[in-house]
Amino acid sequence: MAFEQAAIKVEKAEEFGKLQVAIELAFRPENVERFLKLMDRKGLRIRNFDGALAKGLLDGEVNKKSQSLYDALTVSDRAQLRELYLAKAEAVGDALRHKFKKLYQYY
Repeated sequence: MAFEQAAIKVEKAEEFGKLQVAIELAFRPENVERFLKLMDRKGLRIRNFDGALAKGLLDGEVNKKSQSLYDALTVSDRAQLRELYLAKAEAVGDALRHKFKKLYQYY
């Protein structure tokens, strides 16, 4: 039996959607290496979603202030975004994971 995530309704769809797009853009194949370099430059581990938000690494053309959008979300919406971010981070290919192995290390 495979794990299946329970469907939880998103309460603040507009803010959630903007942040979801920002995460999707950061982990697109053509953008992911640049994103990983930014994480490295800022001294953040890849699983530090809150740090990436605080440093503005998910800000961009879609939304200028990711942190304020995130702060407006409910607890369940935040949890779903963190889970999406972590799933995308874990889906990065082996070659980039090896190149940025410091980011993927556990403490």
